[in-house]
Amino acid sequence: MSVSAVRGAPRPNIPEAPSRRRRVFILAICCTSLLLASMDVTIVNVALPSIHRDFHASLGDLQWTLDAYTLVIACLLMLAGSSADRFGRKRVFLIGLVVFTCGSALCAAAPSLGFLVGARIVQAIGGSMLSPVAMSIIRNVFHDPRERAQAIGIWGAVIGISSALGPVIGGILVDGPGWRYVFLVNVPLGIIAVILTALYVPESRAPKARRFDLGGQALVVIALGTLVYAIIEGAREGWTSALILGSFAAALLSLAGLILYERRQEEPLLDLRFFHSIPFAGATVTAMCSFAGLGGFLFLATLYLQSARGFSALHAGLYSLPMALTMLILAPLSGRIVGGSGARWPLLISGVFMAAGSLLLVSVSLRTSAPVLLAAYFLRGAGVGLVNPPISTVAISGMPAAQAGVAGAIASTSRQVGFALGVAIVGAVSGVAATRQIGPSFASATHAGWVVLSALGLIVVVLGWMTTTKKALASAERTARLFEEPAAAG
Repeated sequence: MSVSAVRGAPRPNIPEAPSRRRRVFILAICCTSLLLASMDVTIVNVALPSIHRDFHASLGDLQWTLDAYTLVIACLLMLAGSSADRFGRKRVFLIGLVVFTCGSALCAAAPSLGFLVGARIVQAIGGSMLSPVAMSIIRNVFHDPRERAQAIGIWGAVIGISSALGPVIGGILVDGPGWRYVFLVNVPLGIIAVILTALYVPESRAPKARRFDLGGQALVVIALGTLVYAIIEGAREGWTSALILGSFAAALLSLAGLILYERRQEEPLLDLRFFHSIPFAGATVTAMCSFAGLGGFLFLATLYLQSARGFSALHAGLYSLPMALTMLILAPLSGRIVGGSGARWPLLISGVFMAAGSLLLVSVSLRTSAPVLLAAYFLRGAGVGLVNPPISTVAISGMPAAQAGVAGAIASTSRQVGFALGVAIVGAVSGVAATRQIGPSFASATHAGWVVLSALGLIVVVLGWMTTTKKALASAERTARLFEEPAAAG
């Protein structure tokens, strides 16, 4: 074949990959966005006691400071991903950075607790456009499978780094210039990220974007919002009050409506056929339980160390280092184990570690020793570090390649939902949600919360076994055929 013939042949419509140097630079920009969005959860945890003192906030108010962020992100993650595919990933990513940065500035200037919670919602709207869209950018920029795998590995490691840096940086800022700088630190980093994204990140879109499912999105927001509201406010308003019972009823009706509505959609926000797969359904619940445990653990432990024990923010932040570093080390190891021998053992061991870490604190008091506290943090970190890779692997087990991204997005949403529910539940069972004086007595108030968190770890153990049996794996193969049959018919 002549050279001229080759030159004259039609070329596939594939965007040319940027240079290696530019690819690395784009990866750094995307990882910075993940660092901002992920670190915002752990860094704010350390600031909660200071926010409590400045605004005379109750425990329920502090729960909203965290859950306003994680809940909104959970509700909007999938919408953000589909918006990026339709309108352009760079465009949506830039909007997310701008909104997140503005929300951070509003949080730093908050004159009241209500204003702070509202600003956290603004932050979360922007944050929902960062993680899923940045991952899409990485997949689009790195064409070589080996390079892409390395880039995604670095991306995953940033989650561990953010968990390690968040409490320490938060402690330094809270003990130094004050808790407002926990939010203000995002502003210059966000501005830099906006400028670099505008200059270096290429625009891309999906060849065929999914339709917007606004009805399904609205039902998801109502269901999750009313459920978390009822759990957080139940102790303050009364569990049998009309408001709380009505909120639980609204959550249940919205969930039922979501199931009926999504069954009739051609391109639903939440494709219910995924849940025919036992591994996928189990991975979704495992993600919720694991991150409910993480959110509840961080919430209780931070308030216990600072408000009950009187530790400084930095001192309390340093206690979380064993957890964060263990997550960073064990996550890659767990990924290799899953790749070599399957997901069962990482899931089983992770559940045991998470349960054991919380059991150590069931009788926590003002005299609990530092080695016991550090061991609890270590075990919790080991559990979360081991569970993350198998959650993602089990969720997409047996799925066709075209559906793997959607399945992974649902698993990611489940993590955020779990975190929000964990904070809400442990605050509710502590029995002091309405009090505005959180002091030494809070140590004994946490006991019921640690029992709940231990139970969540045991649920992960049970699900780890159930989702990795031959019967479960066979259900995943049958579910995959549900998605392939329409294509074959066409």
